Amino acid sequence: MNLRIARHTDDLEKIENFYVNILGFERLGGFQNHNNYDGVFIGKPKLEWHFEFTQSEAKADHHFDEDDILIFYPETILEYNSLINNILENNISIITSKNPYWNNPEVSRGKMFLDPDGFRIIISDLKAKGL
Repeated sequence: MNLRIARHTDDLEKIENFYVNILGFERLGGFQNHNNYDGVFIGKPKLEWHFEFTQSEAKADHHFDEDDILIFYPETILEYNSLINNILENNISIITSKNPYWNNPEVSRGKMFLDPDGFRIIISDLKAKGL
């Protein structure tokens, strides 16, 4: 089964820059003026999932709470450190998670921050992957 996570945004360029240039995903494709929508597909080649971000004249109306989180597990500690350094070098603030699990460095080693639309993201090292 394949998975596409689709989300509307008010700033497609900023979202693409964030997910591609800061988090290291790739632009897999996109479209312009398809039924008045522009969009971009972002992910990694050959994976069975990707993001689709769209923008139109309609403003995004996001409803989420502090426990709605995207969690990424880099494959190596080197990749984890590189992502965290890239986030900090781009002046993106690390924030505290509502769920204390993600704040415990002995268990999750998770770092939470916000994407340009205000959605919460955690980068966690491999130690936490074996839930």
